[in-house]
Amino acid sequence: MIIIAHNIRSLHNVGAIFRNAAAFGVEKLYLTGITATPPRKEIAKVALGAQDLVDWEQGEISQVIEWVRRRDYIVYGLETGADAIAIKDVDTEKQIALVLGSEVDGIDKDTLELLDGIVEIPMGKKRSLNVSVASGVAMYALT
Repeated sequence: MIIIAHNIRSLHNVGAIFRNAAAFGVEKLYLTGITATPPRKEIAKVALGAQDLVDWEQGEISQVIEWVRRRDYIVYGLETGADAIAIKDVDTEKQIALVLGSEVDGIDKDTLELLDGIVEIPMGKKRSLNVSVASGVAMYALT
């Protein structure tokens, strides 16, 4: 599984995504858009060394999506929407690249158009989670 963290504003969220990625054996983490990269003390504070355990690379979102798709990954966005499929229904036998979006706005329209589909975490009254929490739930469900 590959994670693409796109336009994540909070360095603490970036650190938590690294930690989740290390915990669930993510193959690679791409940091795109405005997402900060190590070394940063704020990332390290939350990642607790995971930033040194996970293979990561900074890139441009459309190029990263094109690169993973050429390697037979299905590219999903973690997002809510009428056409979203429940994360529990994703075929985990296939190689998956999962795009995480901005804490406030989610995945931007231009990026959504590049994806093969969107998956969502079924929820109750509140229809959103912090991106780092959502990433952990998604990584668990997909691995």
